[in-house]
Amino acid sequence: MQMNEKTMVADTLTGINGELVRFGEMIAQTENSDLKQTLKQFRNACEQSQEELYKIAREKSYYVPAAKATQQEIDHVKGLFTSSVL
Repeated sequence: MQMNEKTMVADTLTGINGELVRFGEMIAQTENSDLKQTLKQFRNACEQSQEELYKIAREKSYYVPAAKATQQEIDHVKGLFTSSVL
């Protein structure tokens, strides 16, 4: 089975997103400040790659984001974080 470009972009974005999660976990768990800084640099480079690939996916209509949140939805979420609900 031959993979098409859309599938490859989607798979790559999924992989990058997983790496971002792992970098976040590692950064939070390390006590070594040099290692923590290096991991942050790797995470930042990974985020930049994710943003670039996301832009390509949007331009080629491989990815269509969800509709933007309404102001009411935004206010509701903000309210959750400023109240004791969470």
